[in-house]
Amino acid sequence: MGSSTFAVNRERVIAIAADLFARNGYHGTGIAELGKAVGLGRGALYHYIESKEALLYDISKTQVDTMNAHAEQALRAGSAPEELLREMARGLLRNIAAHQAEWAVFFRDYSALTGDRRDRVIAARERYEGYWRQALDRGVEAKVLRPTPRLLVKGILGMLNYTYLWFEPGGELSPDELADEFLDAVLDGIRLNPQPRPSA
Repeated sequence: MGSSTFAVNRERVIAIAADLFARNGYHGTGIAELGKAVGLGRGALYHYIESKEALLYDISKTQVDTMNAHAEQALRAGSAPEELLREMARGLLRNIAAHQAEWAVFFRDYSALTGDRRDRVIAARERYEGYWRQALDRGVEAKVLRPTPRLLVKGILGMLNYTYLWFEPGGELSPDELADEFLDAVLDGIRLNPQPRPSA
């Protein structure tokens, strides 16, 4: 089997596992159920996965790694502070909209990881929070945002992250539009010189 075929089949297994874990919970989904869903016996299934926990790790860390890469790119782009924050918010909501099952698994079940896997996921999550802190600090340094408590990052990310519970792709707002609505609310509160809102 070529490496490309293996990779495609493995990605299919991971995607189906994410859907099952999101629907039934990590602990509520057995290997036999996963094998049936992907149409593979236990031996063939283990050709693509190391273990059920390894699947949870792949599902969880892939999305956080994706967002870290996006944040790193946004920070390197040299955009104005507010545009940087907006791009980071838009990128996160685009990813959540495209991978709601994976984010549901991450937020509900990543704590089931053990040892180094758990440590690596937590470290990746903390690195992402750090990128948001850097973006806010740039706004302070540029004298467009006022200094804010360190915990504000957790508040902003909580607001954005939990859209996985209710966001409807194809609904009233696109991911970018929803990100802008949230960022407008945040920025209105932390601008050093608030901008007047347009009259109705």
